[in-house]
Amino acid sequence: MKKMITNLSNIAREAGAAIMEVRSKGFDVLNKDDKSPVTAADIASNKVIAKHLAELYPEIPVLSEEGTKIPYEERKLWKDFFLVDPLDGTKEFIKDNGEFCVCIALMRENRPVLGVVYAPTQDTLYTGSIETGAQVSRKGEKPVSISTTPPAEGEGLNIVGSRSHPAPALAEYLETLNVKEMTPAGSAIKFCLVAEGKAHQYPRFNPTMEWDTAAGQAIVEAAGGSMLGLDGKEFPYNKENLRNAGFIVKA
Repeated sequence: MKKMITNLSNIAREAGAAIMEVRSKGFDVLNKDDKSPVTAADIASNKVIAKHLAELYPEIPVLSEEGTKIPYEERKLWKDFFLVDPLDGTKEFIKDNGEFCVCIALMRENRPVLGVVYAPTQDTLYTGSIETGAQVSRKGEKPVSISTTPPAEGEGLNIVGSRSHPAPALAEYLETLNVKEMTPAGSAIKFCLVAEGKAHQYPRFNPTMEWDTAAGQAIVEAAGGSMLGLDGKEFPYNKENLRNAGFIVKA
């Protein structure tokens, strides 16, 4: 796992550099068939990731946001695969608020067992697996271990939520909690804030896609936290329909 984390970290950094190059030059925004936005940065990052994964791990298939047309009858047989979001937070990238990242997860038996999340504007890299625990590296420095920080008894909760996808159900849910602070943030960075103890919980009621959550979930779980569906059950992956239902991430 350590070697793969190193390899995927290097790939994520290179993909992040490709994103930043597009960002510096300017870009057009197009809409995909599902009306979600896509830019040249999404495509450039995906090319970097696909190229290196094919070179290093030709035996492991890849399911990416920018390459989803793989029949379910084929992918349901996969034991291992990479689940990739080459630019998570495209809306944040378009707004140019810096809250976007590269996400790469290794899936095994349809569970995220390793995750890498790289935020290029902050030059911050989060990694995690159950074998190695969770780490963060800032500005290229040596990785340091991170862990979730559950709230003390009676302590108000620090909640992190979606910046671009607020939901009425979230407000109703927060009314049932002792909330100290609610911080909006973009992309899978929200998972990482829980993983490093800066937030106690990340509830999500609006839909996401599987590539939005896999790497973040791997990191949160490696840091000692949990991610379950709103029904309290294990979160499913490699479904026929790749759209996710809601979930709650807890320290």
